[in-house]
Amino acid sequence: MTSTETETTSNSADQANTETKGDIPSTQSARSPPSVHKTDYEKDTVYLYQFVRCPVLPSLSPFCLKVETWLRMTGLKYENVDHRLKFKSKKGQLPFVELNGVEIADSDIIISELSKQFDKDLDEDLTVDQKNISHAFNSMLNNHTSWVMRWWRYSHPGQFLKTAQLDVKQAVNSALPKSIIQFFFKMSFRSNIKKAVGHGLGRHSREEILQFGKDDLKVLSEYLQDKPFFFGNEPHLLDCVAFSHLCQFYFVSFGDMKEYMDSDCANLVSFLERMKERYWPDWEEMTGSLELNTHLPKKKLEKEEEEKEKKENEIDTEEKDKEGKKDIEEKEKEEKLTDIKEETPKENPKEESEKKE
Repeated sequence: MTSTETETTSNSADQANTETKGDIPSTQSARSPPSVHKTDYEKDTVYLYQFVRCPVLPSLSPFCLKVETWLRMTGLKYENVDHRLKFKSKKGQLPFVELNGVEIADSDIIISELSKQFDKDLDEDLTVDQKNISHAFNSMLNNHTSWVMRWWRYSHPGQFLKTAQLDVKQAVNSALPKSIIQFFFKMSFRSNIKKAVGHGLGRHSREEILQFGKDDLKVLSEYLQDKPFFFGNEPHLLDCVAFSHLCQFYFVSFGDMKEYMDSDCANLVSFLERMKERYWPDWEEMTGSLELNTHLPKKKLEKEEEEKEKKENEIDTEEKDKEGKKDIEEKEKEEKLTDIKEETPKENPKEESEKKE
């Protein structure tokens, strides 16, 4: 489920909550291949274009988080492109990916196309009934549950920024003063309330909307029961989609959703931690540094080199400090000896002459 994104930079954070559904782009045309941003691409590497990192979770967009979690679950080689929010797909949305010179947009279409190209169907071992249940739950999460979260963010942009610990100036990559950016951000967010109204959910009261969200969470919790994942001991696509949406409720909490999950849906909280541990071991590092590619080995090597260089610099600094301290001590010693010599009384020339006589 998604709706059309706006084209304004000030509303770019809103795009984290939306997508535009559409037909699969005609990627097979050899006569006029689509232009891509990554022209020096590596074969079969998926280049992911999404939003900037956030201090509380990898992405404030459930759709971006869904695609990246799926890429990690399948083990496909991917790289986040640090595009500074300059690019959007030809459909005007994020996320989108580029693969071998071809653009694929929309999270569901991305997963579907990559699953076919790389033979990575997470649900191939499910029964027909399980696949139908997965489809129903995914539709609920995309088309209903996510709107509860979006309605709250549109209605409370200030609280959203505070809870997400989001630096808007950094997120939209603007040179304008932070106060001005936040003002336009809040104005643009509030203007999107009509989208929730148009969807239908926004016509209800605050209490009714939050209850809609709790009802969805409860259904998921009751289906999960005490299983590690929704269909047993191994995760599938539903686990990927549920994780991406539930993160928005728990880590960027609103109303009493976090408290409700802790008290009435504790198994969903355990599920989130299970998915984090399994597929996001770099969660803390990523949310702390806000780097896009902490999963890549070269980044880890670069970090190790930086730490090694830092330690060497610290050792050099300590040695220089010791040498400097030694020089100061020797200089102080010389000055002290000089002072002692200067303080030694010299005999009066007249007295010295009388002694000779």
